[in-house]
Amino acid sequence: MSRDICVHSWPCSYYLELEKRWVPGRLLLTSLSLKFMTDKTGDLLVSFPLASIIEIKKEASHFIFSSITILEKNHVKHWFSSLQPSRNVVFYVVEHFWRELLLSQPGAAVEASSSPKTKGQELTGLMASSQKRLEDAARVLHHQGEQLDSIASSLDKMESDLDVADRLLTELESPSWWPFSSKLWKMPSDTKARGHSSMTCSKALGKEGTVIRIPAVISQRTESHVKPGRLTILVSGLEVHDSDSSLIHRFEREDVDDIKVHTPYEVSIRQRFIGKPDIAFRLISARMPEVIPILEMQFNKKVELLEDALMIRSTGTSSPVKKGYSVWQGASGLMDCARHREPSTGSQEGGPLQLQVTEPLISEENTQELRQILGKLKGLALDAEAELERQDEALDDITTAVDRTTLTVDKHTRRMKKLT
Repeated sequence: MSRDICVHSWPCSYYLELEKRWVPGRLLLTSLSLKFMTDKTGDLLVSFPLASIIEIKKEASHFIFSSITILEKNHVKHWFSSLQPSRNVVFYVVEHFWRELLLSQPGAAVEASSSPKTKGQELTGLMASSQKRLEDAARVLHHQGEQLDSIASSLDKMESDLDVADRLLTELESPSWWPFSSKLWKMPSDTKARGHSSMTCSKALGKEGTVIRIPAVISQRTESHVKPGRLTILVSGLEVHDSDSSLIHRFEREDVDDIKVHTPYEVSIRQRFIGKPDIAFRLISARMPEVIPILEMQFNKKVELLEDALMIRSTGTSSPVKKGYSVWQGASGLMDCARHREPSTGSQEGGPLQLQVTEPLISEENTQELRQILGKLKGLALDAEAELERQDEALDDITTAVDRTTLTVDKHTRRMKKLT
């Protein structure tokens, strides 16, 4: 299965060393390689893997024209100039994908091109990605449970405050000559204690849960102004940082109006305003495929897959649910096939039996690794199920408490109106 998906393309010119001339065309960046296609014929003039790059630099051709030079391991130097919308945009994006490829799988891209993966390795990779997806979902569930606990404690405090309000209203409603009225409700120690508890509660509510943090190339307003940075997904929202870890903008969860997925590696996030410009960021990252499923889970109705992303998803990859189902089916089928492979007969009319020795589809090492991953997946799934059941019960309790608190507030409001 090919995962070499086109990330972006830019108009530019490539320098032909043999002919001493510049050729106009487009520079194509994929997840694993860099290519140049000519405008005139549409042929691929240059194509090389990102793993073979040893240096990317900004230089000037003939000391005038700004260019990008890429040096390969075989000491072949490629010159690209007339880059649109700007040289910095292309440089930051290409350098980001090159560095992320080297950091994520050092040497793996070269080995993958020389020797194809076995079925066992492919299945192990799929199971590992499913485990990582389930771990991310479990982390989100855990932080969601903490938020529900904070909401429940806040509701308990609200009911306690409403009890105090009820006593105060009863005192105000009693006549002035009533001998049993007292002014002991507002005690300094009680006020201080309640202030301290409210501060503690606000601190508890203010704790952030980081789901995932990835490096990205960030552009705002125009595509010609980009800079490297970082995208952080929190339980309560999103944060965009620059390369110095300074906060550029924070999106609260309710502030995000739409998230558009242009490709598996590029998304745009927008917050709309009336009477002033919208706040929008466009982010490109080699690790964006890890983030998109989490965004779909947190902002499911606000995420829009554009045409390119839909085409890639429909042709290349399936949905997480279907993918997980096919992984489980493939794991059980292939493991059974590897364990119970029987010898075949050589003759149909009682001839001598001949054993055909064939290599198993999955090696013993891959089988052991798959067993370990399946055990972890089973444990994660059971923990997630138990947490979901607990949260369902907590939601029922919260719903009951909210209804009870609403009735009490309405009752107190009517009593206050009578006093005024």
